[in-house]
Amino acid sequence: MKVVKFGGSSLATGAQLEKVLNIVMADSNRKVVVVSAPGKRYGQDIKVTDLLIECAEKALRNEDYGEPLACVLERYESIAKELELPNDIIEEINDNFRELLNGDKTSRNRYLDAVKASGEDNNAKLVAKFFQSRGIDAHYVNPKDAGLFVTDESGNAQVLPESYENLFSLRDRAGIIIFPGFFGFTKEGEVVTFSRSGSDITGSILANGVKADLYENFTDVDAVYSVNPTIVPNPKEITVLTYREMRELSYAGFSVFHDEALIPAFRAGIPVNVKNTNNPSAPGTRIVNKRENINGPVVGIASDKGFCSIYVSKYLMNREIGFGRRLLMILEDYGLSYEHTPSGIDDITVILRQNQMDQYTEEDIINRIKSELAADEVKVEHDLALLMIVGEGMRHNVGTTARAAKALANAGVNIEMINQGSSEVSMMFGVKEANERRAVQAIYEEFFVAVPV
Repeated sequence: MKVVKFGGSSLATGAQLEKVLNIVMADSNRKVVVVSAPGKRYGQDIKVTDLLIECAEKALRNEDYGEPLACVLERYESIAKELELPNDIIEEINDNFRELLNGDKTSRNRYLDAVKASGEDNNAKLVAKFFQSRGIDAHYVNPKDAGLFVTDESGNAQVLPESYENLFSLRDRAGIIIFPGFFGFTKEGEVVTFSRSGSDITGSILANGVKADLYENFTDVDAVYSVNPTIVPNPKEITVLTYREMRELSYAGFSVFHDEALIPAFRAGIPVNVKNTNNPSAPGTRIVNKRENINGPVVGIASDKGFCSIYVSKYLMNREIGFGRRLLMILEDYGLSYEHTPSGIDDITVILRQNQMDQYTEEDIINRIKSELAADEVKVEHDLALLMIVGEGMRHNVGTTARAAKALANAGVNIEMINQGSSEVSMMFGVKEANERRAVQAIYEEFFVAVPV
C-alpha cells in the first residue's frame, strides 16, 4: 500500500487535477491520497490558504472580507467548471466557507484554525467528487471520522499516539481514500492545524497509521536538489538520502519539507519518494533510514539568513560550574531560543535568530551577562548567514572541513564560526549575510563540480 500526497501546485487547476487522477490510477497500490489546498497557478498568484487567513483576520477585526472570499470561491469554482463537475459541489463548498466565516469568534485561535483548515477540507471534497465523476470508487474521509486526534496547540498540533491505531482501519475501506491534509481534531472535537506545510505531516502520519510500504510526496520538482537552484543554476539532483540528512537540510533552509514533517514515517521505517506531478516518470528522490555512501562526503548544502551571535568571554570559564546553564537561563527569561553554541575553554558563542531581539532586549541581555556572570567581554554580531553542509559520508571521510574552508578562503569569504554536530552528519559555517551566495556557490563547486586531487 502507498500513501500519496499532492501539494498545492499539483492541485491548483483542473488540468493539474487531471494529472493527479492519472498518477493515482496508474498504480493500484495508491490507496490513500492526501491533498493540500489549491496553491499558486503562476508566480504572482496567491495560495488559497493565504486568502483564507486574510478572510479570517478581517472577519476578526469586523472588516469586510468580501474581496478575498470572492477570490477563494472563484478558485474552487474555476477548477470545478474546468472539470465539468456538477454545481452541487460548488454550492456545498461555498456554504461551508460562509458558515465558517460567520462562526463563533470567541476564541481567535479556534476560529483561525477552522478557517485555515477549510482550504484542504473543501479541496478533498472536490477531488473526491472529481474522481467519482470519472467512475472511480473514491471517498472523502474527514480526519475526525478517521480518528486523527491531535494536541490542542493552535498552528502547531502534535499527533496523539492513539491516532495511529485508529488510522490503521483505513486499510479496510473500499476504494480510494481522499484525505485532507494540514489539520486534525482534539478529543473535544475542535479543529487544530499543524504548522505550515502541514499536509506533509498529515501524509507522514497516515503512512505510519496504515503501515504503508511507501509514502509518495508529489510536488513540482523532479527531485530534491543538492543546493538551492536560485543560488546555483541547474544543481545536481539527489537520488537518495537519509531521514537524518533530510532533517538537517530542512532545518538549515531546504524548503522541500518542514523539518518535522517526516518524523512519523521515519519512526515507522517507511521510505519516502519525492516525485514531480508534472513529470511522474522521473525517479525522484528517495528518503530512507540508511543508504550506501557512494556519492562523496556531502549530499547537500543549505543556507539561511537572519541570525546573530552573542559572544561571551571569561577567563577560566571552563572551570566555572554552571556557567553555560546560567547564560542560557538569561536568554530563557526573555523567551529566546538558540540554534547553536560553539565554545572554547574561555569563551562561548550563542547563535540565535536575530528577529527575536529588539535593541532594548539586546542591551538588557548584554548588561545581565556582564553583571550576573562577570564576563570579561560580551558582544553581539548581527546579519549572519548559516551554511550547512550535510552528508552521512562525512563521518568516514578525512579532510571535509579543510576542503570547505579552503573553498571559502579562495572565494574571499571569511568564516565567522564553525560548528560540527556530534552526529558528524552536518557541519555549520557562519558567514556574513552579504557573502551567503558566494559561499554556497564556492562550497558547491568544491564538492559537486571540482574533482578532488
